[in-house]
Amino acid sequence: MKFWQNLSWLETDQQIEVAKFAEDVGFEGVVHGDHFVFPDTIASAYPYSPDGKPPMGTDWNYPDCWVTIAAQAAVTTRLKFATGIFVLATRHPLVTAKATGTLAILSNNRAIVGVAPGWMKEEFDLAGVAFAKRGARMDECIEVLRKVWKGGPVEHHGAFYDFGPIRMEPMPGYALPVYTGGGGTLALERAGRLAEGWIGGGNMPDDVPGMLAQIDAARKAAGRSHLPFESIVPLMAPPEVDTFKRLEEKGMTSGMAFPFALTLGMTSSLDQKKKAMEAFAKAFIAPLSR
Repeated sequence: MKFWQNLSWLETDQQIEVAKFAEDVGFEGVVHGDHFVFPDTIASAYPYSPDGKPPMGTDWNYPDCWVTIAAQAAVTTRLKFATGIFVLATRHPLVTAKATGTLAILSNNRAIVGVAPGWMKEEFDLAGVAFAKRGARMDECIEVLRKVWKGGPVEHHGAFYDFGPIRMEPMPGYALPVYTGGGGTLALERAGRLAEGWIGGGNMPDDVPGMLAQIDAARKAAGRSHLPFESIVPLMAPPEVDTFKRLEEKGMTSGMAFPFALTLGMTSSLDQKKKAMEAFAKAFIAPLSR
């Protein structure tokens, strides 16, 4: 079992030191949230809460994830970085390819592009992108990214994007790992059909085996069951060693420590965060990592 630290909503001026310390105490990687903008009034229903209200406020921190990851990669050597979740369809895939392709090179291939269709219609409206068919748009974005990341002349003629031939250099020469999120039937099928991993949105332990089974079925149907696959699952229950062991037997590969904003409060000192990471590492990373 591997473990990731969620850095969503972290005070931006602490991002560098927290990442360095996460590497020091044994975390596999860190996860960054994303919204390029947050309107003051949101009518869209948040899909992961019973009342449809998002847990985050409109003034919570969302520094640019690719810039932040590049800064963290410069001061670490082993730590991995994932977005959880980058709202891919609100950006043109060529812009995302430029940022992530550069990041892959500068980070020595430690970047993971975690994406999902998104839930906030207002964000799409502000980006000038149709909210409808956002899942299909995201799937095509992934197709574009994988072409461009390989380098050389590229052209694409799809339902949402049409261009080429073009060149974008430098590119890493390989397709970066793409992890998808979401917990519905379509989201789990997508993870198995086209992704290298899945990032949960906060799940009850008893629900995880069934979700992983749905992903496995989709992987088999797509002829992808022989490929490596990572499942990063934040559990909506107090962490316990036995729970992690049980879920690992069911195919869960990685757990996650929750954002400090939810465990320590919206503001906390760097020392408080380090103590929290040390405690988590002692309780779970040391006995469960191998």
